[in-house]
Parts: sequence; C-alpha cells; structure tokens
Amino acid sequence: MAELNTGGKQQPRVDLTAMVDLAFLLITFFMLTTSLNKPHAMDINMPDKDKENKEDNLEVADNRSMTILLGANNKIEYYMGQLEKPLDGPTVVDHGKNGIRPVLLTKMKDVQAATGKGLIVIIRPSDHSNYRNLVDILDEMKIVNATQYMIGDISNPEVELLKREGIY
Repeated sequence: MAELNTGGKQQPRVDLTAMVDLAFLLITFFMLTTSLNKPHAMDINMPDKDKENKEDNLEVADNRSMTILLGANNKIEYYMGQLEKPLDGPTVVDHGKNGIRPVLLTKMKDVQAATGKGLIVIIRPSDHSNYRNLVDILDEMKIVNATQYMIGDISNPEVELLKREGIY
C-alpha cells in the first residue's frame, strides 16, 4: 500500500513499489494472452526437377491445355494448344469476373465434355507482369475450382507474341 510519511523535516513521499509491480504484471499478462496475426499462405505443390529421367515427362493432348501469359498493364493473353498452331486464340483479356473467369469456366466445361478429363492450365508470367497479377490468376484458379495448373517460364516466342499485342 502507499505510505505517506509526514513526520519530521522530511518531504512527504508516496511509495509506488506496488503500482510498478502491478504495471509489470499487467504488461506480462497482456503479452502472454495476446494472439499475433497468423500469416496466410497459399499451398502450391511444386514438381520435382528430375532432368535425368526423361520417361517421367507427361504428354498432354493439345485440346486439354490452356496457356495463360501474364503481360503488362494487368492484361492476360491466352491460347489453347501449342503456340505454333493454337486451337483457339491467342486472345487478350483482363483479370477478374468479366475477363479471364468466364473464359476459364467455358474452357473447363468444353474440355470436360470433349475428353472426359479436366483442363490443364499453364500460367506463364512475363518480366513486365507484377506479383499481384500472379496472385490474381491463382485466385481465379481457386474460384473456378481448377485442379490442374502450373506456373512455368515464358519462352521467347511467347514474349514476341506479347510484344505484338502491345502488352509486354
């Protein structure tokens, strides 16, 4: 308890030891009971890099594969099949519900009806796309429930395609 000494010629003083003890107890209590923000992470399975075992490569039919190129200015260019002879595209669209999402939903439905298997999406960011573009397209994959997609390196012919469209 606080003690007030008034006797003699001494100045009156208040003993604050108990208040300091209480302050440290409260600080300790709040430090131990406060929960910190948990980091939110996206689970991505990365393939093994086995360059020696060539039989391990999986051949995919052209009518099942869709390549998405992330360009500059939040633009996306996609094509079905191979770049040399695409089955559909290349076409430039935006991100979001009015851009790539209806395309993904339509292609997933068409591939499922034609082959009985799911669509395989290859995402290739360019040097002029930003991190947000990659996160947005991964979010779109989750929204449309795409089960097979991967992130790959962009090739020189694909960079030339983006330059022709003016989105590189």
